[in-house]
Amino acid sequence: MSDAVTTPATPVPAGFEGLFEAAAKDAGQLATKLGIELTQLDPRRLVATMPVDGNRQPAGLLHGGASVALAETLGSIGAALHAGPGKLVVGVDINATHHRAAVSGLVTGTATPLHLGRGTATYEVVITDEQERRVCTARITCLIRDPRQD
Repeated sequence: MSDAVTTPATPVPAGFEGLFEAAAKDAGQLATKLGIELTQLDPRRLVATMPVDGNRQPAGLLHGGASVALAETLGSIGAALHAGPGKLVVGVDINATHHRAAVSGLVTGTATPLHLGRGTATYEVVITDEQERRVCTARITCLIRDPRQD
């Protein structure tokens, strides 16, 4: 992950520091394989980039699944930052509309919340190309719960 991740515009709540640090350092194994780089971390706005190169489908276009993985990465991290330490966050619904093809360069995903509740968090993720044209619009809903106590 990039060392250039910006933190929230507002101070990080007490007890959340470790969560923000962990998210900035590691967005997950799939995010690493896809080359996703987080650039802004805030429960109310998350931004990341992803290269088209290495994430193409056989026709040479950005794979739609890579766009969905970028959206789920941003929405899940946003929900975790909203929920706070000690909560389990899992995606329960995601959908995406692919508007145009991306064939080179970087795409940028920007996630903003549509709903931030105690039990769920929903984000809209807009993915744009380097010319700031919309490539994909996704919506992800995550369930927020306490971890199992086995």
